Amino acid sequence: MPETGVSRAQHADISNAAVEPGTGESTGAGPAATAAARRTALLVTLVLGGLTALPPLSMDMYLPALPAVTDALHAPAATVQLTLTACLAGMALGQVVVGPMSDRWGRRRPLLIGMAVYVLATAICVFAPTAELLIGFRLLQGLAGAAGIVIARAVVRDMYDGVEMAKFFSTLMLISGVAPIVAPLIGGQVLRFTDWRGIFAVLTVVGVALTLVVWKWLHETLPPEERHTGGIGEALRTMRGLLGDRVFTGYMIAGSLAFAALFAYVSASPFVVQEIYGASPQTFSLLFGINSIGLITVGQINGRLLVGRISLDKALGFGLGVIVLAAVALLLMTSGVFGEVGLVPVAAGLFVLMSAMGLAMPNTNAQALMRTKHAAGSASALLGTSSFLIGAVASPLVGIAGEETAVPMAVVQVVCAVGAMVCFLGLCRPWQRRS
Repeated sequence: MPETGVSRAQHADISNAAVEPGTGESTGAGPAATAAARRTALLVTLVLGGLTALPPLSMDMYLPALPAVTDALHAPAATVQLTLTACLAGMALGQVVVGPMSDRWGRRRPLLIGMAVYVLATAICVFAPTAELLIGFRLLQGLAGAAGIVIARAVVRDMYDGVEMAKFFSTLMLISGVAPIVAPLIGGQVLRFTDWRGIFAVLTVVGVALTLVVWKWLHETLPPEERHTGGIGEALRTMRGLLGDRVFTGYMIAGSLAFAALFAYVSASPFVVQEIYGASPQTFSLLFGINSIGLITVGQINGRLLVGRISLDKALGFGLGVIVLAAVALLLMTSGVFGEVGLVPVAAGLFVLMSAMGLAMPNTNAQALMRTKHAAGSASALLGTSSFLIGAVASPLVGIAGEETAVPMAVVQVVCAVGAMVCFLGLCRPWQRRS
């Protein structure tokens, strides 16, 4: 599909800004209306950024507490890591339900319901007495939190097309990327004053605040005439049709495997950095934040400098290539090929891998969604579900050999990175299509 670079929201935003709220009367076009439209666009960007930031916030604020949860609940590390897997699996399965719902009933109603359930589930996590119950509540938290992920992407597809959509995804990465930086730092500081349960109390407050913001400021972006009227059967047929598109499926799987390589790092890094290399929770939080800065920086280079100058496929291919090289380097270092290595070389390899995600993640989403104009919710659901399911499978594999080695993490990253490159080249075949 050609990259038109046309924002489908510009005219609508200006029109909406030129109507006096509550009266339906035009206030006139001109500089005031244009300024109002820009403020509206900025507000929508911040709201969508908050929705996409909530999942990493829910994951990463909790990461410094994983060893403490292991001790407090008297559970093995592999069991506690399942609290991450459960949340991730919930986010994957929830998107399959919420995405088609948003195509049928609009974006706003399913989002508000999901946010309300997320707040309730997170509050229950505060009082979980056992690891098994915590896993169950985290699953519910993920199921509800899926609404923010899938609907945020669908709203972007409602509003933008082509190059503008790719740029918007990079902007969202800037906003939501603050969460991985701030979340472990907040989590580490919360642990200085309370235990791991306090982290879920903070997340509950964040969920309440974001729900109120969505209720007040995020308006409906899918007009009634563009909604699907069918039921589950039509939703399944739509998804089957999307999966029948070889190129869409290629981008979906490539992006999902890249995400799994990232989540292998997210799941294993608290134990790798703190248990194997002896770093403190605060040092781990600092390193995690630095890696997130790398991801954000490369994402902004992609959105502001590369998009519109080179094809998205070239940027995506380069990013996947760097991820493969970084994963192989990490495997060589952690397996002892270079002898005993310290934290600094491993941290450098993880930094390169994380930074390259700034090229892979926004471009796979943009390229896939540009092929799904009339089923953005279902397409967003497939993209998110695939990513989170593959990530959920990768999460327990990184701890399969115990807490004394980082080799399983590196192996999972190599397999996922190589698989992403193979899917991109074999299914998307970018050389056969005009960008």
